[in-house]
Amino acid sequence: MARPAQLKRKSFFVDEKKLVQARKALGVDTDAEAVRLSIEWVAEMQTFWKFISKTRGKLEPGSMNAP
Repeated sequence: MARPAQLKRKSFFVDEKKLVQARKALGVDTDAEAVRLSIEWVAEMQTFWKFISKTRGKLEPGSMNAP
């Protein structure tokens, strides 16, 4: 079972229009949820792009398909 995330209180300035836009795009109700999910998404995409960069041209077509 995964451990719950360690949350830490932070204070920072953010563009209100971008925050509203992020809330709508992520389908969440609160600013805090939008910030947390946005950070998670960025971290996951970084991992994904590192994988893509490492495997570019090395995987056979169709090798990642589910059985």
